[in-house]
Amino acid sequence: MLALFLKYLDIEKGYSSNTIRAYGDDIKSFFEFSGIDFNDNDAVAHIGHRAIRAWVSDLISQGISTRSVNRKLSSLRTFFKYLQRQGVLSTNPMNRIVSPKTSKRLPEFVPEADMSKVDNPDLFSDDFEGLRNRLIISMFYYTGMRLSELVGLSTQSVDINSMSIKVLGKGAKERIIPIHPDLKDLIVEYLREKGEKFPNSTSFFVTSKGKPIYQKLVYRIVNYYLTQITTLQKRSPHVLRHSFATHLLNNGADLNAIKELLGHSSLLATQVYTHSSFEKLKKNYNQAHPRA
Repeated sequence: MLALFLKYLDIEKGYSSNTIRAYGDDIKSFFEFSGIDFNDNDAVAHIGHRAIRAWVSDLISQGISTRSVNRKLSSLRTFFKYLQRQGVLSTNPMNRIVSPKTSKRLPEFVPEADMSKVDNPDLFSDDFEGLRNRLIISMFYYTGMRLSELVGLSTQSVDINSMSIKVLGKGAKERIIPIHPDLKDLIVEYLREKGEKFPNSTSFFVTSKGKPIYQKLVYRIVNYYLTQITTLQKRSPHVLRHSFATHLLNNGADLNAIKELLGHSSLLATQVYTHSSFEKLKKNYNQAHPRA
């Protein structure tokens, strides 16, 4: 039944492979804890809310964050809803489960002064990899795209003539992101060198051997260069996405426009950046006001 559920997430919901893997791991974690075979429909049909509460208590006792616990509960909730529709469950035991409260965590972002250090020519090597790595950092910062979206870019995704990039976001939803003029020259230079070295490659970003780039490599690249320009503890592609959104907001961009650029389905997901903007405003106030 679990295999059918994961196939449903892939085909009907269009979830990414990483999301599907996370759902599978979360669900297996619960069934391993409770000692129930998820392929045994009779046993699954008798799962009660107490078993789920015991699992949650165990996760919290292990020091797992409430945010991660809630993500696991969300996976289980979706799975049980699926089982209801399939007639395996008559009632959903998740209906009696209250998710642990989580504290709001503000997104970390690289300060604008630190991001300007990316323009330092000595930061990147003077070869194809250096050019590619510079474009990767710049692409994240100038577009706000997700790691999976950047890795999934094809050469046809980037249209210099219309100054736009077509990305495939969550749920297989397409969106168009404009190309900033400062990014255009870098893209043109990269495509020229890539075309000379790997003329048959259809992937936009490639390895030094011309193979399609992969997520772990991009993560290592971003982590390395952010280490050179900032003291932030978190140095991931998502931090650059946060930086993109926060800097736009701080410089007067409309929140709805940022929502569309990020590919958020709800404005609530975008509003988290207003908290970061307010924290900056409060800091400036405390530093500048004579009575502060």
